[in-house]
Amino acid sequence: MRRLPFLLLTLLLLAGCAGAPAAAPSPGLTRYEATFLTLFDTVTTIKGYAADEAEFQATAQEIHDGLLEYHQLYDIYNEYPGVVNLKTVNDAAGGPPVKVEQPILDLLLFCREVYTETEGRVNAAMGSVLSLWHEAREAGINDPEHAALPDRAALEEAALHTDFSAVVIDEAASTVQITDPETRLDVGAIAKGYAVEQVCREAPAGLLVSVGGNVRATGPKADGQPWVVGVQSPDGDGEEFLHTLELSQGSVVTSGDYQRYYTVDGVRYHHIIDPDTLLPAAYWRSVTIVCADSGLADALSTALFTLPQEEGQALLNRWDAQAMWVDASGQQFYSPGFSDLIRT
Repeated sequence: MRRLPFLLLTLLLLAGCAGAPAAAPSPGLTRYEATFLTLFDTVTTIKGYAADEAEFQATAQEIHDGLLEYHQLYDIYNEYPGVVNLKTVNDAAGGPPVKVEQPILDLLLFCREVYTETEGRVNAAMGSVLSLWHEAREAGINDPEHAALPDRAALEEAALHTDFSAVVIDEAASTVQITDPETRLDVGAIAKGYAVEQVCREAPAGLLVSVGGNVRATGPKADGQPWVVGVQSPDGDGEEFLHTLELSQGSVVTSGDYQRYYTVDGVRYHHIIDPDTLLPAAYWRSVTIVCADSGLADALSTALFTLPQEEGQALLNRWDAQAMWVDASGQQFYSPGFSDLIRT
């Protein structure tokens, strides 16, 4: 998606704010919503209540500005004036350490923890493999008649350079060094949710923030009622939901084979790659996670997508999270506490 200029973002924020129905949930408060398109290559919406439009716009702008900082720091494709980001770190692979800002250190420390706890199912050092799939997907979308899979030998060679131990994080010096010149970082399975979590921890209570489907509630609505969050059907058009969930605090994140994909010889190939097969994971159509932390929810949705249900449940138990799995036939499977969250 082409990034839009900041001026357009401001216009979208102004145009996206709309008043609530006549009956306000609390005296003096009105419901507003803002939408903008410039973060993490997806649509971001913010919903909440405020005394007036100006107050809500100020809150939405603060959230945007916080997310924009993370977006630029965690970008592996683009450079920004005066910003040392993950592209900078990747470009220096095999060379000396790169001095980075604290949010990059914090993210990579979290990535290392997730890598260890999921036994490599979520691996931010898998960029060499994921870049081959990214290039093939982009080429196939742009030229469907000549869409092709990545070369198998190239995938297997790239997989030799995906050990997270090649990513050396020096907290005292604020540096990151990739010691293997062929290793690349790709934080797509974690960064968006992680950024949402960090920004929402500092945001006012009572907001619902969605960044491309990574949903985070900072508290219930102004009337004390929970927000209602839809779980998209893998076969729908984005407006059809399998369930709606009630969420007062915490996150709902879904990973699905319908989100980013391309077609080769009539077969759909999605973007969530199984580290064992180096192919799109074939266990599930979608996995939805509900837990307190949006970054963790993002990571778990990817991990569980690449695992059988029993192994995924073991991860959920470790982190006090709930999940719903949807298989190829459309059958739904729930972790023990997920049903309690379902509204419809």
